[in-house]
Amino acid sequence: MVIIVKLIFIIKTLMDTCAELEHPKDNTPRPLPSDRRIDSQTLLGQEGRVIIEHGEQQYLLRQTQAGKLILTK
Repeated sequence: MVIIVKLIFIIKTLMDTCAELEHPKDNTPRPLPSDRRIDSQTLLGQEGRVIIEHGEQQYLLRQTQAGKLILTK
């Protein structure tokens, strides 16, 4: 009986751990190996900026002088 209870506890712990790995609580997006990758220089060009059309909206993606990326609507 004790062995069965311990086994159930171990299985539940493993299931909880797997669920946390699949769905992080902080909702931070995590890159997947299958995600497309594109170099920022290729995307932004020499100007360091590009307009991205998403549906009917336009967004400006630009690189700052500090080298960071900013996306604005």
